[in-house]
Amino acid sequence: MRTIDGRDYVLEYPIRADVALISALRADRWGNLVYRETARNFGPIMAAAAATTIAQVDQIVPLGDIDPETVVTPGIFIDHVVAVGERRWLDEGVFVGGVDIEGSPLAQEESR
Repeated sequence: MRTIDGRDYVLEYPIRADVALISALRADRWGNLVYRETARNFGPIMAAAAATTIAQVDQIVPLGDIDPETVVTPGIFIDHVVAVGERRWLDEGVFVGGVDIEGSPLAQEESR
């Protein structure tokens, strides 16, 4: 509790981290990140809160290929970018190769 001008307030400290490992769809070499769907919920917050941020991305694109309006996390928050390539276990937002709670396949992997 903090008292400010005679009123009591609850003080919540900001979230902090030494290292954040986040996942994004694509990045440029400066670390500007574009996310896919719900990955944007937690990634930008942790990128800003961490002392060191490592982003794993599907693709690193040349500078200028990312529309500035689609950048969610600016490169100032990113320390390292690692390209992991296509994620075979995720196809159009559906996990491939896994099973649900009853043991039925989640999705059939097509031969590529």
